This record gives sequence, structure tokens and C-alpha cells, in this order.
Amino acid sequence: MNRILFSAIIFAVFAFSCKQETTTEDFSAYVNPYIGSDYHGHVFVGANVPFGAVQLGPNNAQETWDWCSGYHYSDSLLIGFAHTHLSGTGIGDLGDLLYMPVSDEFNYAQESNKAYPWSALYTHDDEQISPGYYSININKYNVQAELTATERVGFQKYNFNAPGNSKLIIDLAYGTGWDALTKADLQQEDKQRISGFRYSKGWAADQKVYFHTEFSKAIKTLKILRQNNKGINTVELEFEGNGELLVKTAISPVSTDGAKNNLSTELADWNFAATKQTAREKWNTELSKIKIETTSPSAKTTFYTALYHTMIAPSLFDDVNGDYRGADGKNYTNPGYDTYTTFSLWDTYRAAHPLFTLVQPERVNDMVNTMLSIYEQQGKLPVWHLHGNETNTMVGNHAIPVIADALLKGYTGFDAEIAFEAVKSTMLMDERGLNFIKEKGYIPADSTVESVAMALEYAIDDWCVAAMAKKLGKSEDFELFAKRAKYYENYFNKETGFMRGRIADDSWRTPFNPVHSEHRADDFCEGNAWQYTWLVPHDINGLIGLFESESAFTKKLDELFTTEETLNEGASSDISGLIGMYAHGNEPGHHIPYMYAFAGQQWKTAEKVNFIMNEMYTDQPDGLCGNEDCGQMSAWYVFSSLGFYPVNPANGVYVFGSPLFESAAIELPGDKLFQVKATNLNKTNIYIDSVTLNGEPYEKSYITHADVVKGGVLEFTMTASPNKNFGQAEDSRPKSGYK
Repeated sequence: MNRILFSAIIFAVFAFSCKQETTTEDFSAYVNPYIGSDYHGHVFVGANVPFGAVQLGPNNAQETWDWCSGYHYSDSLLIGFAHTHLSGTGIGDLGDLLYMPVSDEFNYAQESNKAYPWSALYTHDDEQISPGYYSININKYNVQAELTATERVGFQKYNFNAPGNSKLIIDLAYGTGWDALTKADLQQEDKQRISGFRYSKGWAADQKVYFHTEFSKAIKTLKILRQNNKGINTVELEFEGNGELLVKTAISPVSTDGAKNNLSTELADWNFAATKQTAREKWNTELSKIKIETTSPSAKTTFYTALYHTMIAPSLFDDVNGDYRGADGKNYTNPGYDTYTTFSLWDTYRAAHPLFTLVQPERVNDMVNTMLSIYEQQGKLPVWHLHGNETNTMVGNHAIPVIADALLKGYTGFDAEIAFEAVKSTMLMDERGLNFIKEKGYIPADSTVESVAMALEYAIDDWCVAAMAKKLGKSEDFELFAKRAKYYENYFNKETGFMRGRIADDSWRTPFNPVHSEHRADDFCEGNAWQYTWLVPHDINGLIGLFESESAFTKKLDELFTTEETLNEGASSDISGLIGMYAHGNEPGHHIPYMYAFAGQQWKTAEKVNFIMNEMYTDQPDGLCGNEDCGQMSAWYVFSSLGFYPVNPANGVYVFGSPLFESAAIELPGDKLFQVKATNLNKTNIYIDSVTLNGEPYEKSYITHADVVKGGVLEFTMTASPNKNFGQAEDSRPKSGYK
């Protein structure tokens, strides 16, 4: 071979190799945003970027429970595109700034008696959706609408194909669910710009959104359609001719000037295609942090859609210059970190926030700092914070496990002493049942609704305060809160084998039925005694002790999954995804399948987890068995499919379950990689036979966060028959306790 030909071949091979290395996989192609938009999933459908302040998407007129996100797969009536949405919640709110393109033939006066005279029918064949993008053909008006977004700007592209002029309805009155307009204004600034604000009262009692919109065409006319003592409700803008109209709308929690600056900084040009592509690239960057290998296209779609759903909330709540609206209603200048909102903490503390410590480490400190600022501004840590408002929704105070988890995992981007002050003082307050915790060691059922659920959640929080105190060398605080973390024992009735309510004279509440549930009117929160008896993720060994033997504990746990009892009429709608009385559709039970490992029966955990992953999660619109709840339902799947789960959400221990993929790799800071491999994996080989870590035999049925973040290879060898010896030895089991 002559030298020239040889050199040419070498160059060609090198060029091909470089091309292969620089080619990036399109992870967004595996995402189906419709998953969870049917049944009770309540997910957001539309265009956004990871953790963005803007969630721009379609809205339906329906206002009942399954429309909490403003959209449901079963619907077929479009009323417009709002710029903010919730994803997976059980209460509806937001839905701010509704825009709807209509044709020149639309005549408001002729149909003004309808709530949304401009509404239009559609089918899913008219829609296209992918991460960062949504489009729909509005047949009634012959308009093709496309949506994309940056962090704080919604970008809409309309193609008006009907003859005549183009029209755009902007409705400030609409809000999703509980949301109701209190004050609004819209002003035309010049031929191509409008700005204004929308104040509302709902789940967030005092929500404020400021906006600034720019159009690619001059406004021909601006007509006020609805106006009352709350200000301008609805306007109609008219533009000369048909064809393309581009619309950019920036939002701000602070001011219209803030919105203007957000727009000019994030989206100065008019290139819709480039903005759409950038949004997709942002999603690909985040989705690529976990790379899986599987022969099942369905499982791949389910996984990457789940990972996608974990990154819609929390969402940014500041301007590009860092200014934000505080929990006290005041505006603050840049604190030096990004501020977030939409903290669905009763849900997300269990797995979503622990997942962030692995794949979103750069955001963890910002989220914790946001919580500490909320503490300083409202006098306690957030419970369920929404757009500058404390909603006090759900029981417990689960900013505490999130902060404890970050501290115990070595995060240092916040003040540890202030963090401890915040968790301690929050748990020493007298509100929401905490006064009874201090006085009696339990919350009397005849004084407070959901008393058992509330106290069990507080015990978890107390454990977290104690763990922080131990790490920071605060021995007196450790003793106090470690004692309080054991108060769950006050609810365990050995006669029945269930957690149950006690009344003020220390007697058990009667009558007692472990199946009975009455939403917001009994001793449990969206559940019953069957489900809440196991809510002790911080001290499972202690709970086993209450049953007096491991065999009694596992027998009762078996009964949870096999009982043929059924829910009573009027039970909470949140109790869904039932296997026996185990309810995977609601968060308090998510750790339960993993509890077998603490009693030396890891194989039963593998069995239950594998069944849940395959039966309760699918790639269809009804593929979630309960509310997504801002990413928690999906975070359970992400962790579990990798083969492990954070049972105690703040102690940095991941308990093994049953891996779903042949191979998975988690990208870690410092260019490190943690790989999970499953040898001999197939549909029947669901049990762990043996494990190696970095090539060495590994006998434990759990792995620590500290070992994961070092990087390395965790390899499971799978089998079709349970290896009942794996994880059975006392020193191989996960343990409760403090480091």
C-alpha cells in the first residue's frame, strides 16, 4: 500500500472516529409528554425548559380535579395557551396569561354569553408535542399554533391561513382551578408591545405575575372585550393580513420592567426554530445525565419521560438579574443564587430531592438557600410554597429532610448554622399540631384532623433535625430531637398491629377500621391505617421491634399487599394504584416495598418493586397510577429502575430493589461515572443473586451515597429464583440510626 493511500485511510478512520465521538444522542426523542395526562396523572403538557419559570401550554375549560394542570387527555376543547402551569398536583392553580389566536371571522359580540367564546374543538391528531415544543392545528380558525420557551419567556408562532386579518385574544381572567382574578392591567406601549400584570387569589393567596409581550407585526387595533372593577379582563388584538405572527411574552414575579429585561436578555431575536432547538438541547443535556441500555423501547420511553417529569418543578422564581418576590410579599435584589418556587415538599422530599443530589448538584444549594430565605421572611421553613405564598398544604414540614439530606451529603453552598437554626426553630413552633408534640408526645385525634399522619411525618422531620445536630456537634439538640423521632411509637397499637389515633385522654379512638378513609375528615392524610402503619422510614428497625419479631413484621407486610379488603365509598380519591391495600398512587407508601430488606428478605422487595415498575408505569397517556405530584411519582421509577431507592430520604442510603435495565450510567461531577449493570437480566430473572462493586464481591443489600458519588461499577447478577441468602445476614442489611 502506498504512503498516500495509507495516510488517506488513516485520516478517514480518524475523521469517522471524531464524528462518532461528537455525535450526540437525542434523548428527547424518547420522551412522551402525554404520559400521565390521562387518568389521575395531572401532568403539564406544553413547552418549557428544565426548571423554567414559564410552562407554556394548552388549556381546557374544564375545572374539575383531573384538570388540575389545566389540561386532560380526555378533553377536546381548547381555550388558549397559558404561560404558567402546575404539573401533577392535586389542586389547580396558575394558568396565568391565556393567549388564543382566532381568525378574522371571529365576532366576540355574537357569542359573548359564553365563558370562552373563542374556544375551539381539537383532536390529538391535531397536536404535536416533544420536550420544549408544542403545536396544534386549530381547525376552527385555520391557524397553526406552535409554542416553545426559554426559562422566563414563552415564544408562540402562529400561521393564520384563513383570509382577512389576524386576531389574538388575551384573557387575564382565566386561572386554573382555585385561581381567581383580583386585579389586572394591560397597556399598549407602542405599535408592537404591550405589558401589564395579573394578580390572583387561589391556592396561592396573593399571586402576582407581571408580563411584557412583543409582536413581530404592528398592532392594528386593541379592543377591550371585558373590563370590570378588577381591571381589564380580556382584550382582542388585530393585525393586518394573515400569515405568520410571532409572539414573545416574558414573565416576572417583580415588575413589568423585570419582564422587559427578561425578554431582551433571554430572547432578543425572532428565530423560533433556533429557540425551539435550544430548548431541546437543554432537555437533552439534562436527560443525558442518566444513560440507560435496554431492549425495550417502551421501558426506554417510560424512563426518559419519568426523568423529564422530575425537572418541571421546582421552577425558577426570579428575574435574569436575580431579583425575586419574597415570602413576605416584598421584592428583593439578587441574593447570589437562583430562587425557586413550587415546592411540593410532602411529595418530593421522598425521592425527587434525593435524586437532585445525584443529577442536579448545581441546583441543590440554590434550592436550600431559597428555603432558608423563605424561613427568614415568613418565620418558618416552607411547607408547600407556591409563587411567593405559603399554602400550608399537607402535613409535616418537609423542607427539613431536604436540607438535612444536603448537609449530610456534604453540600456546603449554604450556611450550616443558619440551616440548623431554621430546622430547629420550625420544629419548635406551636402551630399545626406541634404544640401537642411538645406537650403530650402525640397529637390528640379529637383536636386535629389527620393527626396520625401529621405526627408520623413530624417524627421523620425530628429525625432529620437530630441527624443534623449530631453532625454539627449539638448534643443537647440531638438528644431532644432523637427522642421526638421515636414518638411514632405512641400511635402503634399492638392489639391490632396498626397505627391509630389517640384522643386527649390517651385512649385509642374508636371505632377503628384499618381500611376506612374519609378525605380530610379522619386521622390519616389521603390514606388509611393500612398505608400509614409503615410511615417510619427513618427507624424501620424500631418499627420491626414494635411487631416484636421480624416474622411478625414481614407477615403483616405481606398482608398489606395481599389483603382482599376494599375501600369504603367516600375514601380519598388519592388512594390509587392499589395492590391489596398498598397504594402506589400516593406518596406516603413509596418506601414500603423496600422495607423487606431491613428484615433480611430483599428478594421480596425485588418481587414487589419489579411488579410495580411493570404494571403501574407504562408509555401510555394513562401510564401513571396517581398524581405525578411535581416529579415524585416519576422519581420513584427513576431510582427503582436503576436498582435502588432512598428509603430514608436523608441518610444517604439506597436500598436495593430490582434493576430494570441491562446497563445504566449516572454522570457525576468531576467527570466521574457511576455505572449499574445487570447480568442475566430478563423478564423472569428479577431477583438479585449476587453483587459486585468495582469487581469485588459486595454482600450488602444497599449502597451509600458516598460510594455512589465516588464513581465506579455496581454489577448485579440476576436470577429467576430468589436467592434468599442475599441480604439475609445481619451485617448486610440496611440499618436505621444516626451516623
